[in-house]
Amino acid sequence: MAPTKSEEEKKAEKQPFPRYGKYQSEIFFKGLKGEKPALSSDPLKLEISAKKVMTANAWGYSFGSSGIGLTTKANREAFNQYRIIPQMLRSCTVRDLRCTLFGRTYPAPVLLAPIGVCGLYHNDAEEAPAKVAGELGIPFILSTAATKSIEDVALANGSDNPRWFQLYWPHDQDITLSLLRRAEASGYEVLVVTLDTWQLSWRSHDIDNAFYPIYMGLGNGIGFTDPVFMKKYECDPKKDMKDASVKWADCMWHGVSHTWAELPFLRKHWKGPIVLKGIQSVDDARLAISHGCEGIIVSNHGGRQVDGAVASLDQLRDIVDAVGSQCTILFDSGIRTGADIFKAIALGAKAVLVGRPYIYGLAHSGDHGVRHVVKGLIADFDLTMGLSGHASLSELNRSSMKFSEFFSRL
Repeated sequence: MAPTKSEEEKKAEKQPFPRYGKYQSEIFFKGLKGEKPALSSDPLKLEISAKKVMTANAWGYSFGSSGIGLTTKANREAFNQYRIIPQMLRSCTVRDLRCTLFGRTYPAPVLLAPIGVCGLYHNDAEEAPAKVAGELGIPFILSTAATKSIEDVALANGSDNPRWFQLYWPHDQDITLSLLRRAEASGYEVLVVTLDTWQLSWRSHDIDNAFYPIYMGLGNGIGFTDPVFMKKYECDPKKDMKDASVKWADCMWHGVSHTWAELPFLRKHWKGPIVLKGIQSVDDARLAISHGCEGIIVSNHGGRQVDGAVASLDQLRDIVDAVGSQCTILFDSGIRTGADIFKAIALGAKAVLVGRPYIYGLAHSGDHGVRHVVKGLIADFDLTMGLSGHASLSELNRSSMKFSEFFSRL
């Protein structure tokens, strides 16, 4: 006689959304047949193994930070200052991880961050993570520094799947307009404007390797397929790759700062939501709202732009308190585990961006590696939610954690 199912079990069976934590069981069942994951689920071990499969230049470019890496270190230390307070005997067998951003609902609060030059890590480049994001129904954000074209990545992502376009903002308005029009025509729904990288920082890994991939023809896929850029700057990469590459780099990372007064141009020429990436202060968050932006990403570019800067997580709380009711706030910089996602959302972020980990997966085995990393990260978050007594994102708040500066020193 079959055992009687509890109400919680019956409820779980009727769950209309993915049970991400089951990815763990899938792996265990494969283990019965002698199969083990090709890459580690431990982010620290994944980082170590990624270094082994990458070239020195690729590793330096992906892992490297600004200066001596103090901001990158601060990003991780900030997470350690918060500890989750588990709650027992709660109805949390069924977890609803869904989040709604700009009117569209996603099955989990995770986005794949815009990372350039993906062809440096695998031949499938941006098409691999775009494909995986499409399968999972979560947004893929395409970098302007992509190896592949806007159109090809859209095809890899899938016709009805969510994709956003990240803009490194040129000063040439003709080029900006061309990129925006191409992105809109290819179904990119949200414009993410990166504010903190109009000039590259002092990145010792790349400097020591004398390596700037853009000059070498890597990460120029969008520029080399842009008819306006190619015609206006008289470029022919087949004849002179260096000339075309330098012109594209100078167009994108020009060393000339933009100002708030220029934002209306983007607002005029982009129909969908505009999200500003790189916001680290309350004042800038308020300015973003006053200039008509629908969202902001609290981010320090993963520690790649200003060494010795504040950790993104340290700024999240104040920014949420100041403008959280007026716009959509996302979080970026330092996400490595499910607990990290939990903490960022408990502090008020609607969703998080994950970057380096999926690149490490890409370097190992293309879309297979990306899929394992992203599914594992969401599964970790799902299990953390349940085991801490939470059934939905709406239940996460500051009372779900304990804060102490002492924790970061343990």
